[in-house]
Parts: sequence; C-alpha cells; structure tokens
Amino acid sequence: MKYRVAVVGATGNVGREILNTLAERKFPLEEIRAVASSDSVGQRVSFGEDDVLDVIPITDFDFSGFDFALFSAGSAVSAEFAPIAAQAGCIVIDNSSHFRQEPEIPLIVPEVNPESLVSYRNCNIIANPNCVALPLSMVLKPLLDEAGLKRVVVSTYQSVSGAGRAAMDELFNQTRAIYMNQPVVKEEMSKQIAFNVIPQIDNFMPDGTTFEETKISLETQKILGVNLGMAVTCVRVPVFIGHSLAVSVELENPLSVGEARALWRDFPGLSIVDYRQEDGFVTPAEVAGEDPVFISRIRRDTSVPHGLLFWVVSDNLRKGAALNAVQIAEQLISDYLAPNCHQNIN
Repeated sequence: MKYRVAVVGATGNVGREILNTLAERKFPLEEIRAVASSDSVGQRVSFGEDDVLDVIPITDFDFSGFDFALFSAGSAVSAEFAPIAAQAGCIVIDNSSHFRQEPEIPLIVPEVNPESLVSYRNCNIIANPNCVALPLSMVLKPLLDEAGLKRVVVSTYQSVSGAGRAAMDELFNQTRAIYMNQPVVKEEMSKQIAFNVIPQIDNFMPDGTTFEETKISLETQKILGVNLGMAVTCVRVPVFIGHSLAVSVELENPLSVGEARALWRDFPGLSIVDYRQEDGFVTPAEVAGEDPVFISRIRRDTSVPHGLLFWVVSDNLRKGAALNAVQIAEQLISDYLAPNCHQNIN
C-alpha cells in the first residue's frame, strides 16, 4: 500500500530534511507534495536524486485525500492549519512545540514509547518532540527501565540550525565580517554568535528558566512517562549542525559503567564511541547527516551514590526532527494502517 504525503514547511531546514529522509528511506509514496507559506510561492525543492517539487502555498492546499501531513513550519502555522488537516482525515505529525503538552496528543519517539501511538485517533495529530528532549529520552530510557532515575542534570550546546536558516546565515555572515574587519550585524540572536556562546534559547520564563529549558524538562518526562527531577541549562554555540548534551544522572539503584554501556549498545538508534584517548569521542562536526544518537565520555559520577556522567551528540535536523517524524509515520503504517494489521483501529 502506498500513501499520499504533504510536507508543510518544505522550504525550511527541517522540511528539506524530511523530503530527503522520505526519499532515502524509500517511504511508500503514492504522491508527495511540498507545501509552504505564500512567501515561498514560485520556489522549488529537491526530492530524491532526480525529482524537483513545486512549492504550493498552504492557503491554497487541500489536505483532503492525503494520508500524512508532516508539519515543520512553526507553531503559528501548526496552530492554524494542523487542525484543518486533521479534520480532513489527514494524520498530522507536527514538529512544532504547539501540541506537545496537550494531554490527548501523543508525543512520540518510536524507540521509546511506540505504545503511546494507540491514542493517535483522539485528534489525528501526533507531536514530534523537541530536538534535545528526543535524543535525551532515548539515552535515559534504558537507564530508567534497568535502574530507575532519581535526577537528571543537562547542559546543552545547541547549534544555530535549531533556530532556522536565518540563524545559520547570521553565524556565517558574522564570522566573515570578523575576519574581514567589518561590523558584526546582530539580527537573529540576542548577542553575537560568531566566536561566542549564548546562554539563552527561547524566551525567559518568570522563574528565570527559558522556554527551551522548560520544554526539554516537560517533554522528556512525558515521553518517558515519569515524574523526574530535572535541571536544564541551554546554550547556543557557533556550530551549524549538531546538538550536544553534557548529562549527569542520579540513579535509584546501582548501575556500573559497563552495565550502562551494554544497555545502550542493545538499544535501537544509539551508538557508543567512547575511547579514553585524545580523539575517542564524538563531536557535532562528525554527526551531520548521521542518523544515530552518539554517546561518549561515559564515566561514574562519584558525587552521588549511583551516578553516571556522559556526553550525547546528534544531528538535530535528522533524528532530532526529520528522521523521527518519518519514523513515526512508518510506525503508524506498521502497527495501525497496513492492510490486515492486527492493531488496526480505523
């Protein structure tokens, strides 16, 4: 069986990556459409090695008859158009933050909580997690199941691609300006990003945390299905692609470094690169275009009874966004939509 798919936000970083991922994974397509805002009228986007798609304005697009709509156009667009697509019978997989904390809408990482997809028909909308909460939930899940989690402390080092194409352009332009002794223009970021780090991502909340930090904490707990003590600090760094996390976990029960390695090694979507030598770890420069979530610098945290420290890196445009959205669609097909599927509830 083949499916009709619309990619909304097709001209953005994640939208283009969704198109690439659909083509690479040979998603069973009957039809594919690229949809974006009216600002993108006249643009074309690549699909696979040979095809080019004309971009359709979302205000002119009819979702009727489409099986999936993969949204990556921001919260405002999702808030307005995702319910329209869902009411037309299209299954929406939304990459914005708009629906993630809605109780009736599943927030899905297929390797972690595929069972939560059973409720997708509540609204015909499925939320794709934050690009940090997603890899974080993957590395925490096997630890939670084996030893229990008491507390998690995370410091993030997030690339500018997480803020969109304009932020990537700003990093490039500021870097060039500094080398050419020209004025540094700041438009997308709160401070200069070239040769700098910015300890703010998204707006500040009344308690001093940022919305990004709040999202990561709430979403991770929703995905894992637990109430968990979490402390998160998010930092934007002058890297184009790839988010990194320094993670400290306090476990409920003892778990050795070797046992943690074995759990992660057996968990789908994770890859361990951890050699205690000068180049024995993974950095963002090495993960661009890669699907796995990489774990390095694994060691004991001796400041708590049952503690572990480790470093996590992933391509935020791939598994942190586009790949996970496509995997959700694949999981739905496998478990609920395929002919004669034993779990079919349509």
